[in-house]
Amino acid sequence: MLHAKGIQKYYGDLHVLKGVDIHIDAGEVISIVGASGAGKSTLLHILGTLDLPDQGEVMVDQKNLVKLKGDQLAAYRNKEIGFIFQFHNLLPEFTALENIMIPGMIAKRDSGELEKRALELAALLGIEGRMQHKPSELSGGEQQRVAVARALINDPKIIFADEPSGNLDSQSAEALHELFFTLRKKFGQSFVIVTHNKELAQMADRMLTMQDGLIVQQDTVI
Repeated sequence: MLHAKGIQKYYGDLHVLKGVDIHIDAGEVISIVGASGAGKSTLLHILGTLDLPDQGEVMVDQKNLVKLKGDQLAAYRNKEIGFIFQFHNLLPEFTALENIMIPGMIAKRDSGELEKRALELAALLGIEGRMQHKPSELSGGEQQRVAVARALINDPKIIFADEPSGNLDSQSAEALHELFFTLRKKFGQSFVIVTHNKELAQMADRMLTMQDGLIVQQDTVI
């Protein structure tokens, strides 16, 4: 489904990515591991169109995402890609329900249909009773589940997660890890997860190890 080839990225004189090739199949869960500074998050941001490579291409279903610009890129990202970050990035002035609905509102979906979908996802994630609470009134695990629902609201093809359990206690982290695979089974989306969590990394279908801006090892997890 996703194929990236020859991804190079510089920040000034720092050569962060040195020609990375990666492919991700539909419905596959990939983990990316490696020491801090190996280029994991930079690669994730480029695959998710949050950043551009200096060289290389990112193809999804024969579409080169690197060539998308402006409104076209924003629309594609909103509809086809979901993001989950370590610190949730929820808007504090909005309720949990409103936070989940935001990507759908940007896509100008019907508000009634959107709210129904948001409540369905909230029920699936076990937070349906927290929808009228603001982020400050939710636990860390609840906030992260709101972020997961927000990532899913537009039924994207692929979810990119950057240290999604890095700010959670061990019990909440374990629950979140199990949730990713439940969601994959139910919705068939692909997940690409950058993580320092060894247990989560080893749950993936494939674990990619990065070092000095390159993927140096690929393990199929059984």
